[in-house]
Amino acid sequence: MPFKYNADGTIAIDGEKKLPIFIHPNGTEAPFDADTTLGTITRLNGEAKTHREAKEAAEQRLKSFDGIEDGVAALAALNTVKSLSSGELKTAAQVKEIQDAAAKTAQEQVAAQAKASATQLQELTAQLDKRTNELNTHMIGGGFASSKLLTDDKHPSRLAIPTEMAKAYFGSHFKVEDGKMVPYDATGNKIFSPTRPGEVADFDEGLAQLVQACPFKDQILKGSGASGGGAHGGNGGGAGAKQISRAQFEAMGVQDRAAAMKSGVTVAG
Repeated sequence: MPFKYNADGTIAIDGEKKLPIFIHPNGTEAPFDADTTLGTITRLNGEAKTHREAKEAAEQRLKSFDGIEDGVAALAALNTVKSLSSGELKTAAQVKEIQDAAAKTAQEQVAAQAKASATQLQELTAQLDKRTNELNTHMIGGGFASSKLLTDDKHPSRLAIPTEMAKAYFGSHFKVEDGKMVPYDATGNKIFSPTRPGEVADFDEGLAQLVQACPFKDQILKGSGASGGGAHGGNGGGAGAKQISRAQFEAMGVQDRAAAMKSGVTVAG
């Protein structure tokens, strides 16, 4: 389980930092600083906003060409006027030569500016997407780390699999929308709260419904007889070792299979 507990069932507290002790998937223990985690989320939000504003500014600069049907001709005309000395008459051939040179220069400048703006816009979009994905991954990971279905031994729907395995299998069903985690079922529809009609389910409500719809829910619920997530069981399988059928294993995706085998799950048949 993610948090360390004392023998009396209370959460173990780090003596120096006065923080609850978190157990990582590899077994190492460390104080869990909720303020630092919240600060990280706030920082990522700020970075995402900065990149979004820079992207919008780049798009705004591109709008400066709106309304000019022939930008090359317009710039060529301006450059032609600049090339004419005050009071000096030019022959038609000279004017045409100037126009051609100006048009070529203007065309090259417009093309270079458009290319630079497009490249900058592409880079800003990629940076914004990266920061958004980092923020979403951080928030969803935090949802699994603090879920009562994975941390509370007294919860009626307590799961008997490690947190990382639950995240690997069910994580793709959660999306971050307007700063909130929203659960989706296997058909892509939002999952709604069973106790708050018309409202989207919170993280634990969504996870509980996803578990109920899971084809091998009996094997991952604590009540099925399997050992708890993170507990050291028998059968020579290590922490949380349990067995599933061949059909259940083949129905899983590649990442889910890897997570299952890593957690000590064995396949019957």
